[in-house]
Amino acid sequence: MSNLIETYYTNHRDELLAFVSNRLGGSEESEDIVQNVFLRLLTSNKMITAITLPALVYTMTRNLITDYYRRRHHHEEFEHFLKGSSEETESMESVFSASELTELLERGLARIPENCREIYRMHIYGGMKVSEISLTLGEGYKSVENRLGTARKAVRQYLRKYA
Repeated sequence: MSNLIETYYTNHRDELLAFVSNRLGGSEESEDIVQNVFLRLLTSNKMITAITLPALVYTMTRNLITDYYRRRHHHEEFEHFLKGSSEETESMESVFSASELTELLERGLARIPENCREIYRMHIYGGMKVSEISLTLGEGYKSVENRLGTARKAVRQYLRKYA
């Protein structure tokens, strides 16, 4: 099998490289993608024949090209986020401390019923999931979920004033 892959590589490497380069716009990644295709073929334990090899090579190549663009997109999004957050320099007066945020949160919670408040605190401060809160309080899952939703909505509305 490795002889078959070796022969295919020798005969079709340049063709495959041109295929990848065309799709990547001449990127330096083209060589890497072609090399990865053949490395994966050589390490594969699947049965490969002369008939299935060309289709398998191009399928693997297209998948690696898609992965390349997916990674690049996520990388660009992350860079954009980092650049955007570093450019937004705010004055120290506008940055809330953890204690100020907690105080704001508690003021927002004071506006809602006690049963919703308790569930919200268990969720936020205790890190509990709805199912855990339901078991702890001995109440129905949907009831807890609804009250948590009510509390979240009320706190969000209150905090919008400070955003």
